[in-house]
Formats: sequence, C-alpha cells, structure tokens
Amino acid sequence: MPAAAQDDSQARIRKLEAEVRALQRKVFPGGDGRYFEPEISGQPAARPSVSTTTSTTAVTDILARLDALETQLQRLTAQYEVGGNAMRLLEERIEALEAANAPAPSPAATTSTPAGTASTATTRPAATSTPTPTPTPAAAQPSAERVAAVQAIAKPQTDDAADDEYSYGFRLWDAGFFPEAQQQLTLFVERYPSHWRATYGRNLLGRAYLDDGKPNDAAPWFLRNYQADKNAPRAGDSLLYLAEAMIALDDTKRACIALAEFGETYPALAAGRLQSQYERNLGRVTCS
Repeated sequence: MPAAAQDDSQARIRKLEAEVRALQRKVFPGGDGRYFEPEISGQPAARPSVSTTTSTTAVTDILARLDALETQLQRLTAQYEVGGNAMRLLEERIEALEAANAPAPSPAATTSTPAGTASTATTRPAATSTPTPTPTPAAAQPSAERVAAVQAIAKPQTDDAADDEYSYGFRLWDAGFFPEAQQQLTLFVERYPSHWRATYGRNLLGRAYLDDGKPNDAAPWFLRNYQADKNAPRAGDSLLYLAEAMIALDDTKRACIALAEFGETYPALAAGRLQSQYERNLGRVTCS
C-alpha cells in the first residue's frame, strides 16, 4: 500500500510539472529561466524499492513537492487570467479611440473622376450625392381589368432563366405597367447581379421609376449601374438618364455634372446612338 501511494504521488507530480511548464510557456513566452526561478528545483528523489517499510521522510518530501506544484499552478493560472483580462480591456480602449477618431466619409470621395477629365472638372462635386429613395405609401389594389391585362403578358420560357426574368420585366415596362415592371426588374437584379443582362436590368429599373414619375427613386439605380462597371453596355445610358432624373428634380448643378461627365466619358455615344437625347438634355439646363 505505501508503494502504491508513492506511485500515485509520482504520477501527480509528473502531471502537475507538465501543466506548470505549459502554463509558464503561455504566461511567459520564451521562458528559459530568465523570467523567474522555478520554485521546484533539484533532482527528484530516486524511487525507493518496494518494501514493507516506506520512509516517512520520502513520503513527506513527495507531499511537499505536490503542495508546492499546486500552489505554483494556481499562482500562474491567476497571473494568466489577470494578464488576459488586462489585454482585453486595452484592446477595447484602442478600438474605442480608433472609432472616435475615425474621419467621417466625404460624399465627394465616393466617385473618381474619369481619365481624361479636364482640370476644371476635378474640383466639381461628384455625381454620387443623389437623393435616396423615399418610402412610398402602399399602392391601392389594382383593378380586375389591370390584373387581367398584366396576366395577358406572357413570360418567356427559355433555357436562360435569368434572361427570362429580365425579358418579362422589359415586356411589362414596354406595355406601360411601370409598378409591375419595377417589382419584376428588382427581383431580377437582386437575384442575378452577375448576369450579363444585369447592366440592362438596373438601367431599365431606373427608367421604370423615371417613367412612373419617380425620379427620386430612379436616380440611385442609374448611379449604381454607372458605377458598377463604366464599360458595361448600359453604363453610358444610365449616366445620361441620371442627368434627366436630376433635371426632373430641379437639381441643375448635378444635372450639369452628369451631362459633362457623359460627354467626356462617352464621346462616341454623345455623337452617335444617344446624340439626340444628349443634346435635348443640354438644352433643358443652363450649365456654367
């Protein structure tokens, strides 16, 4: 029985010594004896041979070593918890200071000036500060005749489901069902943002709002489409329609910015496919 008790004590010592060394490495990284002197030193006593007479002194030494190891483990654990809590509080203070000192984003910094823009154009306000859509009251229930007319517009059924969604939105817009087209095109652009038709969908969604007499809701979609990819097939169209939305909102300053940016960024469109629309919009405002 004394021999078995001593074996258990030796196992406890080895386990506690391993835990102390692991905790020392966590609390004092790189601990190599330079940080503190170990409280347990000296070679462990040789394991006595099994006999019926166990030395009382050896058992006492083992118990003392166990007590010392347990005390040291408790002290190191407390130091680690205190240090971890201090580090957490310091990190929270740093984050709070960074948040308090962070500069507010400038509205003019959200859009870069296109390459080749004249030097006088670099100081003008960016065309990004457009009105945000405002909540509108729920529309009245459509009449039975309108529901029947909308249902009469067939939805394409092809192998390209995304293109079918866009085409159906286009058909609704082309038939003058602007609220229904807005709902359908919103579904398309949110569900298929990476489809090749996405630039057409965002532009047409803006037009559906603009044609519905809602320039305040149309402008963000035109701007979003222009900024998403300025080389996309309908990016130039959206910039020109953005100018129209600003004109409808009596915002001459932003309308002139959009028109100037259109003429500088898309000279081929300004002299080609969109020439008449571009010149008509120029005639509706007086730009300095």
